[in-house]
Amino acid sequence: MSMRNRIKYSQNFLKNPELIKSLVAKSSISQSDTVVEIGAGEGIITTELLKNAGKVIAFEVDRHFFEKLKSKFQGNDSLDLKFQNFLITDLPKFPYKVFSNIPFNITSAIVKKLTLEEYPPIDCYLIVQEESAKKFVGKPLESKNSQLSVLLHPWFDIRKIYDFRSRDFHPKPNVSIVLIEIKKRNQPLVESQKREQYENFITFAFSQFKPNITEGLSNIFGKQNIIKLTKKYGFSHKAKPSELNFQDWTSLFENFSRLPNEKQLIVKGSFSKQLKQQENIEKVNRTRVDKNWLKHKK
Repeated sequence: MSMRNRIKYSQNFLKNPELIKSLVAKSSISQSDTVVEIGAGEGIITTELLKNAGKVIAFEVDRHFFEKLKSKFQGNDSLDLKFQNFLITDLPKFPYKVFSNIPFNITSAIVKKLTLEEYPPIDCYLIVQEESAKKFVGKPLESKNSQLSVLLHPWFDIRKIYDFRSRDFHPKPNVSIVLIEIKKRNQPLVESQKREQYENFITFAFSQFKPNITEGLSNIFGKQNIIKLTKKYGFSHKAKPSELNFQDWTSLFENFSRLPNEKQLIVKGSFSKQLKQQENIEKVNRTRVDKNWLKHKK
């Protein structure tokens, strides 16, 4: 089975140039920007980005599409077309933005790369499934906050900015598709040098198999102290981690960061351990998807 057919079943392509023109025009992209596009496909977004940005770096892993793109944009010095897997390339070390309709089956991996590595984009526009968007945005798009939304919130302002219709794509998706913006904060809500500490604290709190926040964090704060903190910040001591607001988490972390070193050691390594576990799961899932693609072979 060709890679072209494989991509067909993991990516839905936009088909209305006027819609793309409108969305790019409403973005922060200008002639002074370098924009990264992940999965350029048929080049319909690439065309509009080249009109609005100073330079476009477009990634495409499908040989068929890559050759078509190379022919279509031949001689355009503003385009740097790469026949590479974005997930295993280095991010630019200079300011850049992102605008992409990404393959839905690797959405999580792409977002983690763009937000967790050393050189994130200053502004990012991604077309994703709405269910994925809810995990990144959290409240108010979703009724609860996911662990990932709490991890990213101090460094990124994430919001949904557009709802697509199924007929905007080919093939038509059977799920809701949205455009989200992931904008890097000029001033983080948590000190940058404390990011690893924050990530470990949040991961530990969300991974406890306890009924509520009081039971889950009692080993760190002490049961009576955590109850006092919940009263101070105005949320229930019986609340689950996902029910806390973003401000609740930054307030709890401020208190945690002042605790003695032996208490902070309790959460050490929690985030990196979880990332490794997730990477292994994602590898297994991608292997299963590859096998399932065979069912669609014509």
